[in-house]
Amino acid sequence: MDIVTRFIKYARIDTQSDENNTQTPSTQKQFNLAKEIEKEAREMGLSDVSLDNNCYFMATLPSNTKKNIPTIGFIAHFDTSPDMSGENVTPRVVKDYDGRDIVLNEASNVILSPDDFPELLQHVGEDIIVTDGTTLLGADDKAGIAAIMDAMQYLIDHPEIEHGKIRIAFTPDEEIGRGADKFDVKKFGAEWAYTIDGSEVGELEYENFNAASAKIKIQGRNVHPGYAKDKMVNALHVANELIALLPIKDRPEHTEGYEGFFHLISLNGTVEESEITFIIRDHDREKFEQRKQLMEQSVAELNHKYNDRITLELKDQYYNMKEKVEPVMHVVDYAFRAMEEMGITPNIKPIRGGTDGSKLSFMGLPCPNIFAGGMNFHGRYEYLPIPSMKKASEVIVKIAEVVARDSHQAVDPS
Repeated sequence: MDIVTRFIKYARIDTQSDENNTQTPSTQKQFNLAKEIEKEAREMGLSDVSLDNNCYFMATLPSNTKKNIPTIGFIAHFDTSPDMSGENVTPRVVKDYDGRDIVLNEASNVILSPDDFPELLQHVGEDIIVTDGTTLLGADDKAGIAAIMDAMQYLIDHPEIEHGKIRIAFTPDEEIGRGADKFDVKKFGAEWAYTIDGSEVGELEYENFNAASAKIKIQGRNVHPGYAKDKMVNALHVANELIALLPIKDRPEHTEGYEGFFHLISLNGTVEESEITFIIRDHDREKFEQRKQLMEQSVAELNHKYNDRITLELKDQYYNMKEKVEPVMHVVDYAFRAMEEMGITPNIKPIRGGTDGSKLSFMGLPCPNIFAGGMNFHGRYEYLPIPSMKKASEVIVKIAEVVARDSHQAVDPS
């Protein structure tokens, strides 16, 4: 089965996760893809194939050498984002893209245009997989799954490529921040791993945001507006006051690179009561703590003004994996070297988001992130240049080869 056939088959299976369900997996339909992968893995000849009750899949490609080579892993996730429907996904291949607008859905006038997405022009002449404009595509992260499975098949078909023991794993619920929660690092048994969950060719990431969530509840006092003077406390206005206390420049739409932010996720309520949800992000741990302190101080200020009508629930979600990867930078070096040997320019940059690799790194499994090839994740304009996904598969193969060859060497990617 070629990699394009794999991906399209996977993309057609609805695996959308549900952030409102606390069970694991959050949706049982993730098992539909997991069971298909389990079947393929057994047919392929992988060993130690397992799929547990929480929808965590693992398998092994045994070493084909007697050399003492570290066991490495490759990880991706089954689920697609709750941000856009993953039901009845209809992938379509645009052959030899000509650089013009791509009409995704004529009836709804949904157009994938280089005017809006100039990165499209980097893929002129390539075959591109797109949606029909009514769903997401699911390249995040089914392109990663397809790349890993394709790479395992290639290594099986080419025993002349020396490699050590390779473990693969696919997880549920990454898109809702729970992908690593029930991951059995000891069972996985790798010294380190790579998530294949990035975007553009060359991406190699070992830094991500420190992350927290903030839920604020405001209890107002509703009084007839005609007689409200010095009596009414409008919970919606208090909510807006709190939002205004946070710096405008520190919003996602005004930040990039290493810059952190406060992101207002939701504001709901009435005069009587309202609720606000923020996420707080920063790569720098000290600045991250300062952002949380500013949130606490802002709530305290308004509680003083309005007689303790506000409650704050502040929770850390994950931390910057740089803290755990830097002491073992050889895991990045191998991927860097593999890309260079393939003629790919490694693009080491911080992830402006989270990754299963973050939690896994803090669980004892150092886990940088590598590109899978997809673009415009989580929406109807998502697309996947086929050569990019193929390169992801080839990088996996090359990493296995480089680790087997150079496992006692180190390279500084700077």
